[in-house]
Amino acid sequence: MRLVVLISGAGTTLANLIDRIRDGRLVGVRIDGVISSRAAVAGVELARTAGIPVTVIRPKDYATSAQWSSAVTACLDEIAPDVVVMAGFLARWDLPGRYQRRTLNIHPALLPDFGGAGMYGRRVHEAVLRAGAPESGCTVHLVDEIYDHGPIVAQARTAVTPDDTSESLAARVQALERDLYPSVLQRIADEGVAWLDRKFETRT
Repeated sequence: MRLVVLISGAGTTLANLIDRIRDGRLVGVRIDGVISSRAAVAGVELARTAGIPVTVIRPKDYATSAQWSSAVTACLDEIAPDVVVMAGFLARWDLPGRYQRRTLNIHPALLPDFGGAGMYGRRVHEAVLRAGAPESGCTVHLVDEIYDHGPIVAQARTAVTPDDTSESLAARVQALERDLYPSVLQRIADEGVAWLDRKFETRT
């Protein structure tokens, strides 16, 4: 199964996938390209060091968001991946319909709660704690035209403790993310991308 990974920063999720492919924990999967919305980020160098082709497509280099989105889509069309993996991709890509059943994102909370525009990083965990939620976790979902809205593919959970801070909660959720995202990709590799079609068709 061929992937393209979309990044905007340090590439922590990308590094996890590279490591698992290399050591055999993620089988039948390869990363054929990385697209970054920023140039001077660690994830770009990480990909290049791993020998993965990198394309930097910065929103500020385009007159409109539509032109930028078209450039991202054109790059993906050229590579023709089986699955597109968002990994800390903070730019808004208006993906065409043909990619909505093939594009995944991971969110550091239990969607549909604590999602939407502006809900990323520490903000999510702070919101969970302010709300007094008894648990949190992470969600892998298919991407559609609305932030954090597409059909849920898988979730992993952790209890929120009375002494949690945003940092301690983030650390536990990140540990869950490191296992959940690869496990979803392994299942797609094992069962085929039609498995994602079934998730899309049974959305709630």
